[in-house]
Amino acid sequence: MSLLPYALSRTALFSLDAETAHELTIDTLARLQNTPAQCLWAQKRVDDPVTVAGLRFPNRIGLAAGLDKNGRAIDGFGAMGFGFVEVGTVTPKAQPGNPKPRMFRLPSAEALINRMGFNNDGLEAFVANVQRSRSFRKKGGILGLNIGKNAVTPIENAVDDYLIALAGVYPHADYVTVNISSPNTKNLRALQSDEALDALLGALTARQRELMDQHQRRVPLFLKIAPDLDEAQIAVIAATLQKHRLDGVIATNTTLSREAVKGLRHAEETGGLSGRPVQEASNKVIRALRSHLGPNFPIIGAGGVMSGADACAKLAAGADLVQVYTGLIYRGPELVREAAQAMAAQA
Repeated sequence: MSLLPYALSRTALFSLDAETAHELTIDTLARLQNTPAQCLWAQKRVDDPVTVAGLRFPNRIGLAAGLDKNGRAIDGFGAMGFGFVEVGTVTPKAQPGNPKPRMFRLPSAEALINRMGFNNDGLEAFVANVQRSRSFRKKGGILGLNIGKNAVTPIENAVDDYLIALAGVYPHADYVTVNISSPNTKNLRALQSDEALDALLGALTARQRELMDQHQRRVPLFLKIAPDLDEAQIAVIAATLQKHRLDGVIATNTTLSREAVKGLRHAEETGGLSGRPVQEASNKVIRALRSHLGPNFPIIGAGGVMSGADACAKLAAGADLVQVYTGLIYRGPELVREAAQAMAAQA
């Protein structure tokens, strides 16, 4: 992922299948982070501090969960200039995820489709990786840890998995994200419905209070939701967030819609679509959330950020912070600085 220039690295990476390129990138970052070779992609962090959910973020641009599922390359990603990095999704037990192939590029649309299925090495390995990271947080970076449920856990027992994962990551996180919006774990999005969400958030916030007393520190709790929600569903989610006094919401995950990529190669692959095609759907959810939640409830915007202007559009829609995923794959580390500078100028 050489910064000078990323276009050359991208050509090589895009000659590989999407998941092989992804694994190679993570392996490289993990192996070379905190070594002199990190200068190949490192860049100075834009200074644009903002306080959200009681945390001081060095700037407004973050890495979305999903790229570094096992938390192996926290310092490597952090060196790109991110103000915050979110890793995971981690589940209590290790699991292989869905069968391969399960990740597909749609280059003409600047998009990806994935059906990874929370493939990860499990909670114990994840926490060990987080504990090994050092430079990013030492320099003031904020670390989010994203949790989910195991595929084999029945949906009616999902709360148990989330409670196990929350307790496991809590001592090591600056904030924790509850992922109930991946389309690639069977029935997971059903947890966004009113009764299921009410029960889940009630259990999690009660456990959050217990963990706060135990560890003598309060770790904010965020909920990550899907873009495929109508106004009534968003209103219910907003009311439930406020009822349980959650600390924030991340909008959004990937979409099931294929309207923007019809006719393209791989467009009919099952899984979540990310990148430019999800941009407006994500912004629409952010605007609706802001109208329901009022001016002060923390919102992190994610989905389709391919430029500094796209990041600013998220702020204009009502987000306080912005995350990138697919944009980093298509644009490289330069996107991080461009987005951070654009948002600093707008603020």
